[in-house]
Amino acid sequence: MSGTAAAPRRGGTTVTGHEPPQEQAREAAVEAALGKLDLDAKTRLLAGQDMWSLPALPEIGLASVVLSDGPVGVRGVRWTADDPSVALPSPTALAATWDPALARRAGRLLAQEARRKGVHVLLAPTVNLHRSPLGGRHFEAYSEDPFLTGAIGTGYVLGVQDGGVATTVKHFVANDAETDRFTVDNTIAGRPLRELYLAPFEAIVENARPWGIMTAYNQVNGCTMTEHHHLVNEVLRAEWGFDGCNVSDWMAARDTGRALAGGLDVAMPGPRTVYGEALAAAVRAGEADESAVDAAVRNVLRLAARVGALDGVRPAVTEPPQPLDGDALAREIAHRSFVLLRNDRGALPVAPGRTVALIGAAARDARILGGGSAQVFPDHVVSPLDGLTAALPPGALTYATGADPSDEPAPAGPGFTLRAVCRDARGTVVGTAPLPSGQVRWIGDDLPDGVTHDTLHSVEITGTFTPRESGEHSFGTRGLGAFTLTVAGETLYDGVQGMGDQADPFEALFGAPTERGRVALTQDVAVEVSLLHPLDRAPAAPLPGVLFSLVHLGPRRDPDELIAEAVEAARAADTAVVVVATTERVESEGFDRRDLRLPGRQDELVRAVAAANPDTVVVVNAGSPVEMDWRDDVAAVLLSWFPGQEGGAALADVLLGAEEPGGRLPTTWPAALADAPVTEVTPTDGTLAYTEGLFIGYRAWERAGTSPAYPFGHGLGYTTWEYESLDVAPEHATVRVRNTGARGGREVVQLYAAPMTDTVERPARWLAGFASVGAGPGEAVDVEIPLPRRTFEIWDEEAGRWTVVPGTYELQAGRSVADRRLSATLEVRKEAGGDPSVRRVTR
Repeated sequence: MSGTAAAPRRGGTTVTGHEPPQEQAREAAVEAALGKLDLDAKTRLLAGQDMWSLPALPEIGLASVVLSDGPVGVRGVRWTADDPSVALPSPTALAATWDPALARRAGRLLAQEARRKGVHVLLAPTVNLHRSPLGGRHFEAYSEDPFLTGAIGTGYVLGVQDGGVATTVKHFVANDAETDRFTVDNTIAGRPLRELYLAPFEAIVENARPWGIMTAYNQVNGCTMTEHHHLVNEVLRAEWGFDGCNVSDWMAARDTGRALAGGLDVAMPGPRTVYGEALAAAVRAGEADESAVDAAVRNVLRLAARVGALDGVRPAVTEPPQPLDGDALAREIAHRSFVLLRNDRGALPVAPGRTVALIGAAARDARILGGGSAQVFPDHVVSPLDGLTAALPPGALTYATGADPSDEPAPAGPGFTLRAVCRDARGTVVGTAPLPSGQVRWIGDDLPDGVTHDTLHSVEITGTFTPRESGEHSFGTRGLGAFTLTVAGETLYDGVQGMGDQADPFEALFGAPTERGRVALTQDVAVEVSLLHPLDRAPAAPLPGVLFSLVHLGPRRDPDELIAEAVEAARAADTAVVVVATTERVESEGFDRRDLRLPGRQDELVRAVAAANPDTVVVVNAGSPVEMDWRDDVAAVLLSWFPGQEGGAALADVLLGAEEPGGRLPTTWPAALADAPVTEVTPTDGTLAYTEGLFIGYRAWERAGTSPAYPFGHGLGYTTWEYESLDVAPEHATVRVRNTGARGGREVVQLYAAPMTDTVERPARWLAGFASVGAGPGEAVDVEIPLPRRTFEIWDEEAGRWTVVPGTYELQAGRSVADRRLSATLEVRKEAGGDPSVRRVTR
């Protein structure tokens, strides 16, 4: 048996990983290095030298510090498939495990990947909240609940930093939607700002001591976060004790003096930033304080010392943890994250000897991660079709497309063998690079060897395409500028694509692909393809890059015919498994969702298959909630999130019973968007008012008195559990659960606190703690869940501090916020002086 309780907030043990003498030696080395720098060197150190790194200063023994995007993998300094990365399941999936210890192992693997790629700083994790299900980057954050978010984020940060690699916890703060994210002013009252949006950052700073924080694009209460003196200097640093480096989101820093006064240490990316030469000039002109420059440089040098980039001082980690198997851990996290929402008549696991019809375009071409800067390129992907083909005996599996979630061309994939050819103005080849995905994403100096922006005049994607099926194939482009597209000797397009009304560069990059022409091709007969992209010689942009894609769509078939084929396959099989999915056009950085519907005719497909086979299992391949009006008409619904590179193998494990679906919902799933209490993500006159206050997620659902499709914390397994006892002491609660089923399994024990007196406005209940526990058949487990003081506190806006709210509380233990099995009461009161609080158990 095993039990892993969530990391405590205030009142828990602060984990430092450092002994005081090491801290003292590090600070001495930082001061010595700072003392050798003149103003120009100091200000240069605070500005990125390029897209992904800070400058080296050999005169003080400082190496260049390299940063890279996460959070599901470590991309490195090149955004290309020729430098593959392990791709873990999405952050929503990691949070669905409700297991900070597993998150820590994930972090250690990512540190291992970072060190392999020469990366010192991982730009992750994202701990913004699921304020609305329409948030376009919902999949990249953990949960609607600040406690769960803080606990998973703490595990992740500890794991990455166990490996000697820094994290930058992001996006500080309230970057909870994508619409107008560069300019929006999110207006948030003091209590919700503290109790919801700042809370995960505070928990991580206290319990994991992150070495970095990334400040967001948006404003909070009238001030952009890269200039927010109150939240950065007074709250993050002075109140919480954060001693790490504050890095801007890319291109978020806008004003030299205000950024420095607001506590921003590093302005990224370079070389053109508001720091560097501009900051040195501001100091000399008396417009900026050199002592503030020194404070920022100390933070950067401390970061460098911790990650081993500063000579003369030991790094924070001298012996990284034992190596981890990336494939095995990706597979484990995936099956531990899958949430079994419904399992009527024991449809899962699929019994041995049954035949299976696998249906859905996403079953063959899996979507393993969300769109945007979080994307990485693994060296392999196990699709559901791959996983089930390997796990089932010959003849037990059939496959039908059924319905495709998208009728748009997608980046060139299976069947393409491509490379990028770079030429100068005279047409001379100056560099080449393999291009497995048909996507060129070269940002800043991320160019093939021997190529510079000064010499680069054109890029050609060229190679061959071998079709998997005969018919009329569509080809097209995604990106901005001039293109010439040729397939099998035929020029399909020669023209210029403008940006139109797209305001966010990520929307331009990940937005709609454009079909340029169609060519009749024969299965297994290779043809030559070429997409030539002359580069615009316009004045240099703040973020120079080459960003475009060759896109493709296979032969279109009659949708009714595809659904009819799927129905016949389902009717002929014992079990039908339908994989439905969202697309990059639905869930991605740069834009918010407009609805929660599955794209294409996937809903129609599910209904048709369910009518043909009562044992229909639907696998939902999405990073955030989707509407499922057919959910009560199918035998089982399994949520696989964006499951990472081993998702298909993990899916086979779960469907066939080798593993249990271990996940629980980290966010509420509405039956319909209209039911969701908080949906507004579009600013009005530049402002997005968080008028819901404290009530987001399950807090808002309970206040409204309405029921979602599936509540926060919900998830079924392959065994049954009895909650036998709940004992409450002043500082913790102990819950005994027993596995009453015939097989081993894991349970997520959830503890909620509910005030029994209404002296202040508060939710009906909130998550106070949890533990992920395992037990064999018939075995009982006792799990102790801490009750930190913060459980019973609110933020007093008038006093500007946390204060205990006395009264009687009911502690409720159960399987979800809506399935609470046991309860006990606890009286919380104050001594005459007000603090500390005294708690007494009511028997």
